[in-house]
Amino acid sequence: MTKKELALALIEGLKKEYPDAGCTLDYNEAWKLLVSVRLAAQCTDARVNVVVQDLYAKYPSVEALAEAKVEDIEAIVKPCGLGHSKARDISGCMKLLKEKYNGKVPDDFNALLSLPGVGRKSANLIMGDVFGKPAIVTDTHCIRLVNRMGLVDGIKEPKKVEMELWKLIPPEEGSDFCHRLVYHGRDVCTARTKPHCDKCCVSHLCRKNGV
Repeated sequence: MTKKELALALIEGLKKEYPDAGCTLDYNEAWKLLVSVRLAAQCTDARVNVVVQDLYAKYPSVEALAEAKVEDIEAIVKPCGLGHSKARDISGCMKLLKEKYNGKVPDDFNALLSLPGVGRKSANLIMGDVFGKPAIVTDTHCIRLVNRMGLVDGIKEPKKVEMELWKLIPPEEGSDFCHRLVYHGRDVCTARTKPHCDKCCVSHLCRKNGV
């Protein structure tokens, strides 16, 4: 089986197991996903979803958040960890959206990368979830699982993993595939315990099992 064939088989297997998998960060506007994904660094999505409720209650728009003091933002987002750097990035990002993009989140990958605190993972998440464009989000679950499964060979650097996956994953499947890897990585192919291979829907395809 080639890596491309393996990729297609894994996509189908995970699709049957997690048909409705999507982003686990709560948002109803594009700029809120930008905020949440920055807060999610080294923090659980569940905690972020709680913390942002207070943030949006006080600052309900791009403009309001752009005008907020960094220290006031930090006081609210501190439970997510790395409060000062996250608050600074959120403030800078909202200011740039207000000044350069009329308060709208751009649908261009390179424009997203130019925003403070936005890296390739965040930009891909926005492109896929908000704008429905091809995207591959290489978070820790994705990197761990595609190495275990055999789609990539010992590559840990997110950008390199992303570039390898672009060669294997059909563009229209990338975003959903990465969301399904998150679900699978949390529930079955875990990091902190031994993977639950007996419960795995794609164990028959996995390199870890000698396939």
